[in-house]
Amino acid sequence: MDPTLWYFAYGSNLDPGTFLGRRGMRPLATRIGVLHDFELRFDLPVGPGERGVANVAPRPGDHVWGALYELTHGEVEWLDRTEGVDKGFYRRLAIEVVTPDDARIAAFTYCSEHSRPERKPSQRYLGLLLAGARELGLPAAYVDRLLALPLAADERDRQLPLL
Repeated sequence: MDPTLWYFAYGSNLDPGTFLGRRGMRPLATRIGVLHDFELRFDLPVGPGERGVANVAPRPGDHVWGALYELTHGEVEWLDRTEGVDKGFYRRLAIEVVTPDDARIAAFTYCSEHSRPERKPSQRYLGLLLAGARELGLPAAYVDRLLALPLAADERDRQLPLL
């Protein structure tokens, strides 16, 4: 058995504050890559409003950029717990990711069947993806694509009453 696994992050785990900070991950290596024939969705429901978190689903001709993190099996087990694999929120999916130098890396990512297509990312959540995408050096066209996404109203943001 290989002592490490490659994990492909496309959502909030792109953000170092989330992946390294909150989740406590210490990848042995980090690369960027693209997952072909999949689309990025924000269709996993979070709370009662219209917010959703990232998910991937097959879609010929589309692509998703992200981070490849090389992790130990122990770290992957911890990541599974933080992503709710044991609760059925996500499941692991074996994939192949292509790096900018055309290397093909066998990896896994998380996907979910708990889809609510009307969901959208909140401004805060999308900010995590954008911060990570910029720090990792994902292609500008992909960052622009993220910037163009419609945002959800975030019911956690309380408006001050008009005086």
